[in-house]
Amino acid sequence: MIIVGAGMVGSAVAYGLARAGRRVLVLDGGDGDFRAARANFGLVWVQGKGADMPAYQVLTRDSSDLWPQFAGELAEVAGVPVDYERKGGLAFCLGDRDFEARGLALHRLHNQLSAAEQDCEMLDRVALEKRLPRVEFGNNVSGASYCWRDGQVNPLRLLQAMHAGIERLGGRVLAACEVSQIERGEQGFRVATANQVFGADKVVIAAGVATKGLALQVGLDVPLRPQRGQVLVTERMAPFLPLPASGLRQTAEGTVMIGATKEEVGLDAGTTMSSAAYLADKALQVVPRLAGARLVRQWSGLRVMTPDSFPVYAQSQSHPGAFALLCHSGVTLAACHAERLAEAIDRGVLPANLEPFHHQRFSRDVRQAI
Repeated sequence: MIIVGAGMVGSAVAYGLARAGRRVLVLDGGDGDFRAARANFGLVWVQGKGADMPAYQVLTRDSSDLWPQFAGELAEVAGVPVDYERKGGLAFCLGDRDFEARGLALHRLHNQLSAAEQDCEMLDRVALEKRLPRVEFGNNVSGASYCWRDGQVNPLRLLQAMHAGIERLGGRVLAACEVSQIERGEQGFRVATANQVFGADKVVIAAGVATKGLALQVGLDVPLRPQRGQVLVTERMAPFLPLPASGLRQTAEGTVMIGATKEEVGLDAGTTMSSAAYLADKALQVVPRLAGARLVRQWSGLRVMTPDSFPVYAQSQSHPGAFALLCHSGVTLAACHAERLAEAIDRGVLPANLEPFHHQRFSRDVRQAI
């Protein structure tokens, strides 16, 4: 089986297939490609996700619940620790209105899911300060939402571990092998790069922003767009933030990550001073002490976004055995991709719970609007 793309999505699926004993070849592009996997914030996140898409809420929760076992097994197989923690996560609120709106939004999500279990709660400022006694919050911080299912991981080590795991389980990951053509032949698929042609019975296209063009070659018209996100990183600091937060987390090494923007700028992965100023100001409103920390890095990456922001999982009707996969939550969904999605691709049939993520939903939306 050939996986086109060695980012979070492709690597997780390839790892799951290799773990099941399948022969897997992962073809990665060049160093100059747009790589969301290497510009990731590193959150395994549930809270606030899936408005008006209960199936995505379920998928995200399931993956979060699979993550502890996935992380432990991956570290053992690959010999690479991924710094995974599941102590819960926070989304800070600024002002009473923001606190009230956050609570209403989470309550609405819970009602859409019709779940008996409530995994989120609102913490007022007093409760928040008790939860994080080492943090001196800004005056406008009114509280936060907390979800026990949330966690964090080192995204670069996660990617390294999945690549190492694939190879230790008998698969191969080939770099600088940008795929230019995919064709259906009599005995399966022919996948061509600049210098080589490979054959396989199945092809999984998980190539980030390059997915659209490759998927068209196998009869899958997948709508997507890039969205730029910029992140700041401080120098190492003494531990003070034990829980990750949306847009603010302290890594195992002690650095503090601040992010992330949402910019519609096309295929532009540059960084800007205006975004740095915006992110810094936002972080200082929450934790004023960060004003004394030195910034050591700023980077950007391109998220892969569909029109409704939810994933696409589809098998081609005209080219059975060819799959297109894309999402912008590759870290959160990695455990589910390695477990459930890899198993489904191996069987050659995507299960009913993934039907809401077929890209045909967008054409249905158009017909309904007309």
